[in-house]
Amino acid sequence: MQLINKCIDHFFKLLEVLVVLCLFGMVVMVFGNVVMRYGFNSGIQISEELSRYAFIWLTYLGAMIAMREGGHLGVDTMVKKLPLTGKKICVLLSESLMLFCNVLFLWGTYKMHDLQVTNVSPVAGLSMIWIYGIGYVVAVVMGAFNISKLYRLFTGQLTEAEMVQVVEAEGLKEAEAHIAGSKA
Repeated sequence: MQLINKCIDHFFKLLEVLVVLCLFGMVVMVFGNVVMRYGFNSGIQISEELSRYAFIWLTYLGAMIAMREGGHLGVDTMVKKLPLTGKKICVLLSESLMLFCNVLFLWGTYKMHDLQVTNVSPVAGLSMIWIYGIGYVVAVVMGAFNISKLYRLFTGQLTEAEMVQVVEAEGLKEAEAHIAGSKA
């Protein structure tokens, strides 16, 4: 089990490195193109296209990282006030719906696979499967997290704190304490 967790940690470290590389590449390409256009009245056509593709990958990679860290947006106002059974039902519904969406995403990526393989980007000449094929990885990784959470729910390993899926924003508790203190 430790080996699996270590592999998962390394996988997500790789994803974080890829996010940084995508962001760095986007900044360099877009800034370079702006300088070229305004300074030299020219530009690099491929940089616009590649920065767009880097943004697509950045978004999907970031979504996987956020799912692992529980960092996606959510509203916990009602869930926090529910009894344990209500929290379990909410987790069951939300994880099942997300799993269903991931299955649809995987199926849709599969159905579009042949089209994306033959579709070539206009400037870079890349097969579009290199851009949109990330859907396979995203759907499988996020679906695995959904299945894992559902398994932990059904086996009773999921704590009540984990059932409230929203991560507090930085400084929110301090702000709430300050507001409560000023009302007193």
